[in-house]
Amino acid sequence: MNSKQQKIFSSLFDNPIRKNIKWTDVEKLIVAVGGQLKQGDGSRVRITLGGFSLNIHSPHPQKELKPYQIRAIRKLFIEKGLA
Repeated sequence: MNSKQQKIFSSLFDNPIRKNIKWTDVEKLIVAVGGQLKQGDGSRVRITLGGFSLNIHSPHPQKELKPYQIRAIRKLFIEKGLA
């Protein structure tokens, strides 16, 4: 994980939840920690990380994640033991 990815990781756990976390940055972070992304129909994305998975919709038309998406990704990282 490079320094930008470490900052994004830390920002996922900020309280209150930040509203300017870009989906593309989170995608790169997930791949950097060994996760996989699989595009489904429309904006659906399946994130797989060490035996755990999460289905979310990628944000559109904006680029930033919504708070409920950040909480779901945060929970995935906690389940994996990364946080």
